[in-house]
Amino acid sequence: MAKRQSLKELQERLAQRLTAAKTEAVTATWLAIEAGSQPYLVPLVQSGEIFPWTAPQAVPYTKNWYLGVANLRGGLHGVIDLAALLQGQTRPAAARPVDRVSSESRLVSLHSALGLNAVLWIDRLLGLRSPATFNQVGERPQGAPAYVTRSLVDNRGQSWQELDLQALVAEPEFLAISA
Repeated sequence: MAKRQSLKELQERLAQRLTAAKTEAVTATWLAIEAGSQPYLVPLVQSGEIFPWTAPQAVPYTKNWYLGVANLRGGLHGVIDLAALLQGQTRPAAARPVDRVSSESRLVSLHSALGLNAVLWIDRLLGLRSPATFNQVGERPQGAPAYVTRSLVDNRGQSWQELDLQALVAEPEFLAISA
């Protein structure tokens, strides 16, 4: 009898969690990520699949934020170091950005509707966020690239920058990877 009761309780808890997960997925607007210790929000409708870190094959004579190409599910994707791209980092030729790779590193693909086989290397996934998470909307940070649309402040006071991946893939600088 006790086994039946605990099984029934387990089924009820699972049903509640599935209902909550469906509700959260519907209300979520952004994928929260961290790149170079800065939190960013990527619209879910513009992002694609999330892959574990895969070391790219280097491509010579490219910009420092273009790490190379990786084979993901049988397709070649350009690997972009998002932190280096956003922060305008330059690195010496001897520096290896993969020294920054950790067990939390991920590759986030761009949605196929954007028409570009590319993935963004991020340092960490921070989950999903909905508009209810934020209580203040700020202006676009001064001097930020056009694909950084605005800043948002969450309920804990942390500032986030929203990225527009559609604007990113339209940037001539982003499309010209040769150094």
